[in-house]
Amino acid sequence: MQPLIFRKGLDRRSEVAHVLEESYHSELIAQIKAADYRFESGRLCIHLAREFGFCYGVDRAVDYAYQARQRFNERTVYLTGEIIHNPHVNDQIRAQGIRFLSDPGSSIEALTADDVVILPAFGIPVELLERLSARGCTLVDTTCGSVLNVWKNVRRYAQDGFTSIIHGKYWHEETHATASQAHHAGGPYLVVLDRKEAQIACDYIRLGANRPGFMTQFERACSPGFDPDRDLGRIGCANQTTMLSSESLEIGEMFREAMLQRHGEDSLHDRYRAFDTICSATQDRQDAISALLAEQRLDLMLVLGGYNSSNTCNLARICAEKLPTYHIANPDRLLSSEQIRYKPIDTKHETVATGWLGEGPRSIGLTSGASTPDNLVEQVIRRLDVLANS
Repeated sequence: MQPLIFRKGLDRRSEVAHVLEESYHSELIAQIKAADYRFESGRLCIHLAREFGFCYGVDRAVDYAYQARQRFNERTVYLTGEIIHNPHVNDQIRAQGIRFLSDPGSSIEALTADDVVILPAFGIPVELLERLSARGCTLVDTTCGSVLNVWKNVRRYAQDGFTSIIHGKYWHEETHATASQAHHAGGPYLVVLDRKEAQIACDYIRLGANRPGFMTQFERACSPGFDPDRDLGRIGCANQTTMLSSESLEIGEMFREAMLQRHGEDSLHDRYRAFDTICSATQDRQDAISALLAEQRLDLMLVLGGYNSSNTCNLARICAEKLPTYHIANPDRLLSSEQIRYKPIDTKHETVATGWLGEGPRSIGLTSGASTPDNLVEQVIRRLDVLANS
């Protein structure tokens, strides 16, 4: 018997709208948008990027979680893990009485047909969906439409005999899910993190050789039984939707050139495919921050969002190429006008910087990742106002 799966809401939107409004939205942010995305107070001028914060997919996922809690108020409701990569939002979800299967003491084997399980915005692997289905529990699927689009493409690659080359983080939940879609459809996959790893794969396509080194490099980032001599003969490019779009496009071109050099122009159509699978919200936020950096003279940039949020980290990476940038997880990282706790680009741990705000008039750029609600952006602005003008 197939489980009951909700994919288009649960008819409780109006009942949870006020809770979502109180928990995540901000009147101040609405006012700043109306004021040309600019906030001025004393010596402080804050410029908001014109696209930031919750995207449609995240907003929908959070909405469905609250609807599920409302509709199944006498049943136990679980999430497979974090619904999105934002600690504040996940804490709010827990406060609604929703449990996490990733918590100690919870297990899929203990689920029954009376339980409800919410699937996160970045999806879950096919194998996990099969295990949940076997338990007979009701499922609420919040998988983002942009992720579903990537899945459609990698399944098509597999069905047509192509290996999926996925630009992403092999340990990321979305990439796990995408890779499982390719594998389940009978296709190999290879996950490349960046240009450096893409270059290793492209060199193998051109020249072969050093098979042991290749397999060591990608031992955790390829499908079971992956054979580069066989599986790199026909490839299709895809990506984790939240990666840096310019890098994804460049990596796709690197693989195209490698296949062209190895097999020639006449064979390229039969050996190489690519689709732009960066989600529109990710692209919009990256474009907006690039525009802000080009249009305004800023002293520094603040990027707000979870440290394990790929799209937020990439926003910080774009900014750090231009000016001092501080990626903060929460407003409380603004310790004082002298100190800020933040995560530097491409590091795993926070550090504390001193003298970050500076003296005199300050022009500060501000953006937030697609999993960051407006109320947290408001808290950052109010905290900056206090620090700059006290």
